[in-house]
Amino acid sequence: MSLLHVSQEFDELTRRIDDIAPVLRAEAEKSEALRRPTDEVVRALKTTGVLRIGIPEELGGYEFSPTQVVRAIERLSYHDASVGWAVMALQMVTGCTASYLGAEAVADLYEDVPAGRHAVLAGQGTRLGTAERVDGGYRINGHWGFASGIPLATHIHTAAFCAETGQALVFSFPKEKARLIDNWDVLGLRATHSIDYACEDVYVPATHVFEATTTDNRHGGAIYRMGLVNLAVICHTGWALGVGRRMLDELRSLVAGKTGTHNASVDTGYFHAAYAEAEARYRAARAWAMELWADNEKTLDSGDLLSTGQETLTRLMLNNTTWSVQSVGQTVYQWAATTALRRGDLQRYYRDLNSGTQHITSGPVLLQNCGKALAGLAPDAHWEFLDLVSPKENA
Repeated sequence: MSLLHVSQEFDELTRRIDDIAPVLRAEAEKSEALRRPTDEVVRALKTTGVLRIGIPEELGGYEFSPTQVVRAIERLSYHDASVGWAVMALQMVTGCTASYLGAEAVADLYEDVPAGRHAVLAGQGTRLGTAERVDGGYRINGHWGFASGIPLATHIHTAAFCAETGQALVFSFPKEKARLIDNWDVLGLRATHSIDYACEDVYVPATHVFEATTTDNRHGGAIYRMGLVNLAVICHTGWALGVGRRMLDELRSLVAGKTGTHNASVDTGYFHAAYAEAEARYRAARAWAMELWADNEKTLDSGDLLSTGQETLTRLMLNNTTWSVQSVGQTVYQWAATTALRRGDLQRYYRDLNSGTQHITSGPVLLQNCGKALAGLAPDAHWEFLDLVSPKENA
């Protein structure tokens, strides 16, 4: 029975994140202009060990529990939303790859994790390329987007469909084998450098491949038995909560300087009520998120997989968290008035927030499927990656 690991490194890592907060905040505008984290930010991140969050403990990683991941990404995103987004993606992909691959690939990619000698993987699996079976492995072709944090990565993790086996597979290979496409010209999350990349007949040995829908971990504990989508939901939960808290705190600081001035809107009952409602909305979303992950942790620690009902609520919780925080951001933007129009933390966080809402894990199709399941209109259905699948669809 694979039980949930709870890391003893959490408090110390959180302290190290707060220690580098001045660097993250001071470099945020420069990182956005460069469309990637500055060298100073990269050096600071390396001192914290944040990229070990998702790596199995038996391989030298921290293997945080779901609640610990939420809180760590929340803290990092509070200090810089783009850095939080890039790190949440990198640590998740780096960690789950270590968990799902066998001994040969792990020996190749994770030589000495505590010393920092290990692969860092970027890439995505929601858009499938094509894979052809060849002697000893596969050749893959395709064009993918959203390789968040790729300037910090050494390797790419990407998904492709093998028609011969009927499987969606995830492939890990050196970054140099892909063609990187510098096209990240976007509204927000600019410093994540979430560019596109393409592969033309890239060979990947079978040792470096796992099935996209797997919940069968080769290394590490129960957290990896949730599968890729639920691991992503953990990270996105923390990111949204960190961004929402920072925006509310920025508004609170701003209005402290406006109160008592002539015709100050922040001295009206309208503002007082709006701020109270935003705080309530944020705190309610966070409370449900933490309650849900605590419940999921109990299931994982017992050795069981999450039920379809739990997976449905997990996806619904992320949708609620994301859009509750987006609503909070709208309130902050409204009452910050012209300050939010100008370049600075509030404007950047507002753009970053409204870019983050576009991620597929918070999209309308998932919400519809959650409602279908919760209303009892999909009996015996189960989740496969991002889809709610009924038995007749598999027949």
